[in-house]
Amino acid sequence: MLRILQKEINNFFNSLVAYIVIIVFLVGIGLVSWVFPQSNILDYGFANLDPLFNMAPYVFLFLIPAITMRTFAEETKSGTMELLLTRPLTDLQIVLGKFLASFLLVVFALIPTLIYYFSVYELGTPAGNIDTAAVAGSYIGLLMLAAVFTSIGVFSSSVTDNQIVAFVLAIFLCFIFYDGFSSIASINVWSDYSFFISQLGIDYHYQSLSRGLIDIRNLAYFFSLVTLMVFLTKMVLESRKW
Repeated sequence: MLRILQKEINNFFNSLVAYIVIIVFLVGIGLVSWVFPQSNILDYGFANLDPLFNMAPYVFLFLIPAITMRTFAEETKSGTMELLLTRPLTDLQIVLGKFLASFLLVVFALIPTLIYYFSVYELGTPAGNIDTAAVAGSYIGLLMLAAVFTSIGVFSSSVTDNQIVAFVLAIFLCFIFYDGFSSIASINVWSDYSFFISQLGIDYHYQSLSRGLIDIRNLAYFFSLVTLMVFLTKMVLESRKW
């Protein structure tokens, strides 16, 4: 699995895809957080990073599928998937290796945003007037969200040999899981079931973590969803041997 992980990371950084995706993410988040008049932190009036954490999930909707779309689709199209499956590796090791490589790339893209925290920390009146617990919870929520989106992206890439199809499918599934359930729950036809439906979506659990409350139920939800997607990807790989 570690060799798959190392191979995928090397492939990412030996191409322009990783650098372009990371640069676009940081520039986009930076503009929203510090430049655009309706969302920038300097005009927001409060020492927090809410603009960053409110916008990041929607940036992830495009960033992560762009990273994961090639994980299996390229292998299938180039004909190297059969060679990979003949190696002394289990299907689960292959899936986890590709999943972790993509996830680590997203984490690498997030690390520079810590500068925003230290900037707001110093700019606050008085200095340090920022809810560190809420920021930490929001970063944990972003990591969990990135893990789920990455697992969905890897799954989408495994069902097709076309990277564009994998990209579009991943965006669609990520949007459904993130915002779809809360949108459905907002329709006034579900009565007492609205709250339960909203809990099925990622947004409910992400917002809970963003308040700085690290609830085991929220973490269990994210881990369960990642496990489900990894298992489904493994099943897709196994089906190709039939």
